[in-house]
Amino acid sequence: MIQIANEGLFETGFPDRARRLGMITIGQAPRADVAPILEEALGAGIRLVQVGALDGVEETDIRKRLQPEDGEDDHLLTSRLANGRSAVFSRNKIRPLVQRKIDELEDAGIKQILLLCTGAFPGLTTRSALLYEPDRLLPPLLKALAGERRFGVVGPLAEQADSLRSKYGPYGLDPKYAAASPYEPDREAFRRAAAELRGEVDLIVLDCMGYTREMRSWIAEGSDVPVVLSNAMIGKVLSETV
Repeated sequence: MIQIANEGLFETGFPDRARRLGMITIGQAPRADVAPILEEALGAGIRLVQVGALDGVEETDIRKRLQPEDGEDDHLLTSRLANGRSAVFSRNKIRPLVQRKIDELEDAGIKQILLLCTGAFPGLTTRSALLYEPDRLLPPLLKALAGERRFGVVGPLAEQADSLRSKYGPYGLDPKYAAASPYEPDREAFRRAAAELRGEVDLIVLDCMGYTREMRSWIAEGSDVPVVLSNAMIGKVLSETV
């Protein structure tokens, strides 16, 4: 049994902001790496309340008890831990912990919640809060942007290629995939990913909420096509609704 400490809520932004947006990372909060990107995209007047599905969980427990089982390649996820390292884990095993954080945010009076993950999480529920899931928002938005142009995806793990292709397939997109992890920011790995896509695609999305503007610039420089940063896009969309 994993013991989870109550780490509390991490609130960022000016204290006089009235509107609060709950943000659940599937790793550990606070997310100092990407929260500033979201705050800038959301604009003034919105205050992030951060929690992590793995807050209070020891890294040894994460690696022992949340590891994917054989045959779970379609359900692999990765995220950042509080110590700066990353971990790979099973979506099916972490989903109850994500649901627990949704419940905690609702108990704290949060009315709108963002899941800081572009992966699919079927079955999450709220009592009354609005839950924004990037997996549901990004594909139709990107189809509208891409149109008939060739579409590329950069994701964290090579094993995620098939699941990401199937994510966009229902929207008429057949992406070419390359892998580079935001949690192991090796510039050469990003350059290799960009080189794989160069000349093959006309638009690229960085399909993970952990990518940064610097990583986007690495892909853009190497591919010479427009690159969409998922967290910034989601933040801009939510700035109109939160």
